[in-house]
Amino acid sequence: MSDFSALLSQVPRIQHGFGSKEALLPLSLQPYSESLPTKKQVHGLNIVDVTAPRQPCGEADGFYTELPGILLTVFTADCLPIIFSRKDGGAVGAVHAGWRGLRHGIIEQMVERINRQGSTADWVASIGPAAGACCYEVSQELVDEFQQSLSLSPALISPSYRHLDLGAIAHAKLIQAGFSAVDFSGSCTICTPKAAETVSERAQASPFKYTSFRRNSLQRAVDPSLPGISGRNQQSGIVILPD
Repeated sequence: MSDFSALLSQVPRIQHGFGSKEALLPLSLQPYSESLPTKKQVHGLNIVDVTAPRQPCGEADGFYTELPGILLTVFTADCLPIIFSRKDGGAVGAVHAGWRGLRHGIIEQMVERINRQGSTADWVASIGPAAGACCYEVSQELVDEFQQSLSLSPALISPSYRHLDLGAIAHAKLIQAGFSAVDFSGSCTICTPKAAETVSERAQASPFKYTSFRRNSLQRAVDPSLPGISGRNQQSGIVILPD
């Protein structure tokens, strides 16, 4: 099943959802899929204003619109999907934030776009399923880079040796940027199992809830015959409902 934000669920005029392996695009968003902009995510900082259905956006990792009926989504595996909405549901956004985007300022770029015509104090944000601090092991050099460049607690950035907490970093950045409220939706994409009614269902060949690049790479290192994840990334998105 898809994940939903308790915070965004209180916002009028919008529909949102965070995908999983069972519904790569949440079922509630599928009626709007024909409006999807085209894009190529590159772990960059480009935020695009979407002003028409099926708009070509080129290389972009963030999207903003004030128009009803246009679905904004981002593809993720272990990276963070972050969904934004003005509290009245009159404007929405979405960003794809892996460690590169998080480190180099994708959140700050969305903040700049929001503040151009308003204030983050009138917005809320939800951080979706991504690699958790429980599983996201990186090089010590990358941990050091984050800790030296961000004005955040070193323990928040890396709660255990060589592990990054991407969600906590994003949450802290969003609070610092002045968002009215921020919540978390979903859980770790690497280790979260599927919900199952029986043990036999948990023993299926693919027992995990989310697509995970990191988990897949580790599995393929042991068994090269395992398929890649191309085309199977979950999508998270939001749409302003048409009148």
